[in-house]
Amino acid sequence: MLEQLELPPSALSDRFVNVRKASVMRAAPLSDEDCAGQSMPDASPVKWHLAHTTWFFETFILERFEPGFAPFNPAFRMLFNSYYNGIGKNYPRPQRGLLTRPSRAEIMDYRTHVDTHMAKLFAQPAPDDFVTLCELGLQHEQQHQELMLTDVLHLLAQNPLLPVYSASAPVPSAASCAGWQEFPATLTQIGHDSSAFCFDNELPRHRVFLESYALASRLVTNSEYSSFVEDGGYHNPEFWLSEGWEFIRAQNITQPYNWHETKTGWQQFTLAGLQPLDPEAPALHLSYFEASAYAQWAGARLPTEAEWEHAALTAPRLPQLFGAAWQWTSSSYAAYPGFRTPQGAIGEYNGKFMVNQYVLRGGSLATPAGHTRASYRNFFPATARWQFSGVRLAREGKPG
Repeated sequence: MLEQLELPPSALSDRFVNVRKASVMRAAPLSDEDCAGQSMPDASPVKWHLAHTTWFFETFILERFEPGFAPFNPAFRMLFNSYYNGIGKNYPRPQRGLLTRPSRAEIMDYRTHVDTHMAKLFAQPAPDDFVTLCELGLQHEQQHQELMLTDVLHLLAQNPLLPVYSASAPVPSAASCAGWQEFPATLTQIGHDSSAFCFDNELPRHRVFLESYALASRLVTNSEYSSFVEDGGYHNPEFWLSEGWEFIRAQNITQPYNWHETKTGWQQFTLAGLQPLDPEAPALHLSYFEASAYAQWAGARLPTEAEWEHAALTAPRLPQLFGAAWQWTSSSYAAYPGFRTPQGAIGEYNGKFMVNQYVLRGGSLATPAGHTRASYRNFFPATARWQFSGVRLAREGKPG
């Protein structure tokens, strides 16, 4: 699935410990009840995330490499399998919130058990692909660390009390001045291009031709998006894709997710609770449909993923490329030319989801530091609104 990685055993062991601790820290502000809740089929309980990431190491690494392997609990093989059909049956995703047992305490015991057995493997000479699978497991866990925050924000948003996840949680930061960065027409390459880790969907690197284009120097702000709302953008079919218009009509959507209109103006529900809407911060929790509609209203368009990656590589100082919001592109999530699905259950990681989804780039305020890169491809259906997703506009560039 991945190129063979070279990393000293001590460095890999330390990274394993740090990543595993980070997951526990993200769950620390939550009660047992918070960790068990599931607010919609697309989200999962925090408790499940803590168990599933542990299941990954137990199933794909301990079961393969540990002499005399014995599972912590044989029932967990099915219970915390997400979608790996090659492993066997899995528990239905929409019903994960019904799993009041095992308890949070037992899941923490499960994590301790697997971490202890992993430590024993780190102390031994590493088989050829042990390091590569460990790194995949850690990258996988970091993906779930982000999902822990997006999913718990959606959960808490259903509560009329609008409870705070953490007063010190990250909130959207203000943007820089508006402008455009021009890029001339070029034949370039996109896709991962180093021996460092990447997911299989970032490969193979390949050539693309780009006509001249321009990218906005920052993300669309709350102030700019509120102008779209106040101009009747959610009530004018002129700006919407047909399916998007049907979606917002059916769901009675008239404003961004987590925006609250009050007598004193707009407020936004965040991980730090209900906050006044910062006019200069990037607009978040927008679906592809909303991003596309705003772009039409603004007389622009969404960038392609090739344009976004080329800009990130050639103009790396462009503000808010990483760490502010996942940025929708107009590119459908599909295989790169020459892509081959790896063999075995690990091959189910990305390839089978390459249908009916759009690519997002960049990473958000919920993404673990250092997890993303220019070639990283995130993907969600056009209706997804609970992610920290925003908009960077694009337009055709100057000719010549």
